[in-house]
Amino acid sequence: MRNQLIFLLLTLCLPLLVPAQKKRFRLPADLIEVSGLQIMSPDSIWWHNDSGDRARLILTNGKGKAIQRVSFPGIQSRDWEDISADPRGRLYIGDMGNNLNRRTDLCIYTYEPSSQKIDSILFRYPDQRSFPPPLPQWNFDAEGFLWFRDSLHIFSKNRVGAGNYYTKHYILPARPGNYTAILRDSFLLPKRVVTAAAVSPDGHQIALLSYFYRMTFLGILPKTRTTIWTFTDFPGSDFFKGTLGKTRVHKPLVVPTQFESLDYVNQNRVLIASERTIMYKQKAKQVKLKKVSPKS
Repeated sequence: MRNQLIFLLLTLCLPLLVPAQKKRFRLPADLIEVSGLQIMSPDSIWWHNDSGDRARLILTNGKGKAIQRVSFPGIQSRDWEDISADPRGRLYIGDMGNNLNRRTDLCIYTYEPSSQKIDSILFRYPDQRSFPPPLPQWNFDAEGFLWFRDSLHIFSKNRVGAGNYYTKHYILPARPGNYTAILRDSFLLPKRVVTAAAVSPDGHQIALLSYFYRMTFLGILPKTRTTIWTFTDFPGSDFFKGTLGKTRVHKPLVVPTQFESLDYVNQNRVLIASERTIMYKQKAKQVKLKKVSPKS
């Protein structure tokens, strides 16, 4: 009976001993253009900047306080855009930003924090023939990817105002090597381009972060929208065949802000982060996802 009481007390008190992740918090001053985040535990989050920073990762606690900075001498940071992790704790860092659609050195780095071993996955798109292709075909940029079932899944970023708003789903092996990606599918996200991707803890849902902007007030201020799209209960890794859900992050804002990173806090919430602009401090916040009805 005594052991049962001890077990009950531990069960009730354990959540109080685990540091809670704040729902909104500022980011360290040197995370100016945060482009990727990966939650390893409620009090351990990896972050990285966009192309303006050197090759490094920043580890914070659940309140946004930096506790470690890891630099990678000799590694390029041409355009780091997203980060993911597998169940063993290996990190995948996507150096795949390709705004001008002319890169031939696309890469995803693999990093094992425990051993500090780093390696690379080089890749190319199977449907790109020209570098760059004609402007209407500029859909070989990517800012979002995720690890799922021993593979990496990349989602292309189309062109705001110039593209057709389809995001393409590519697949790569999650191991070092030199590969031609497999084009699996594509999906139309009306007037949205993808900036980050993540998979839920139970593996039954993925989320794509997206935004859209257009210039207002005599072409001086941008009007922005940010949306999270979810795909649930998909067959295998055919994500776009799942049930579609849509969560609006905020109402249209006449504020130059850009959300480019997300990961799941739990099955119902994600953490997203925005870059710093003149009018907007870099910060992270949790968003509760809208529930979706399963397909009949």
